Amino acid sequence: MTMQLASTEIASRTAAIIQELKGLEGPLLPILHGIQEEFGHVPQAALPVIAEALNISRAEVHGVVSFYHDFRARPAGRHVLKLCQAEACQSMGSDAVAAKLKQLLGIGFHETTRDGSVTLEPVYCLGLCACSPSAMLDGEVIGRLDDGKIEEIVAEVRS
Repeated sequence: MTMQLASTEIASRTAAIIQELKGLEGPLLPILHGIQEEFGHVPQAALPVIAEALNISRAEVHGVVSFYHDFRARPAGRHVLKLCQAEACQSMGSDAVAAKLKQLLGIGFHETTRDGSVTLEPVYCLGLCACSPSAMLDGEVIGRLDDGKIEEIVAEVRS
């Protein structure tokens, strides 16, 4: 019964978002972004509601959700750390930064720490190529990552 209530609540809130945005040209992406903003992820229960409202298949909706890395199937941690993996950052050592962050946090990309404090995600350009390697923590960009900044980030997300 509780699961059904949760699905009903998801469907209701999803329908409201769809109603607001379905008049846009190409409304699927804005709707998915709105749903993720509302729930912190794109719940599975929202997919059939979207498909029916837009007269597309569930498979099409799922395909878009799974194609774009920004959409999550599960809620993120309290903090979201996005680490640039584009060529400029790679040339300046982002692989070593990623390895150190993964080791310190005990997680890989697309994972959340057990305590729910942080989700680590790869991103493919933050526009800080001149300040690489770079990251984004909760929407704030951080350039010129080094061991000191990595340790500061880990301390911040763990506090």
